[in-house]
Amino acid sequence: MTSEPEKAEDSLPPPPWERPAKRTAPARVPLTRDRIVDAAFTVLDRVGFDRLSMRQVAAELDVAVSALYAHVRDKDELLELMYNRAFAGLRVPDPDPGRWIEQIKEYARQVRARLRSHRDLARISMRHLPFTREMLPIVERVFAILRAGGLPDHMVTAAADMLSTYVEGFVYEESLWFERKPENDEFWEGLGAQMRDYFAALPRDRFPNLVALATSMFSVDNDERFELGLDVILRGLASYARG
Repeated sequence: MTSEPEKAEDSLPPPPWERPAKRTAPARVPLTRDRIVDAAFTVLDRVGFDRLSMRQVAAELDVAVSALYAHVRDKDELLELMYNRAFAGLRVPDPDPGRWIEQIKEYARQVRARLRSHRDLARISMRHLPFTREMLPIVERVFAILRAGGLPDHMVTAAADMLSTYVEGFVYEESLWFERKPENDEFWEGLGAQMRDYFAALPRDRFPNLVALATSMFSVDNDERFELGLDVILRGLASYARG
């Protein structure tokens, strides 16, 4: 039981000549590669690829930039880690010769969704060959699907490269327009209709094709454009498949 004198002392205000007890600093979360990559994506989404730097990532983590180099060799290695993270867990099914075109389409849709998940991620992807240890199992399975579809070997590698270029380029173009388009801006929201009306009103004797196609030029959204391009590529590839 606490005595009365002790209770009285506890209730007294601290004397002005006493130094306050030193506060215990909150424990720091250990720095890891995963935390660095998380912070890098946060910075990427905020400032974009051109301004992404080791210094910005260190500031996001509230550490000295030198602390990053104990875990990541340099910015190039950081970008590779981000690239590998972007496709971690991407599922590629076992090859089904009767469904190989749909399987490749689904793979391409997954890649597009991953690249759209962070600002400028397509630019990071375009800098890398998919031959890291983390990516090799994905490439192996894509090759397996293309070969199961009957493509000759020299076309398998060309097809994989073509698909990668198409998806990355498509997402990169999307990102450029998203950055230019202010949210809820009336001018941008109505731009498609304005362009359609402009082309439709051109002199038909001088621009018969622009007038005729004015409506169809602006009648599809990005998802439809992506699917159409994918279908055109795969129909072309299928023409090389062995019967």
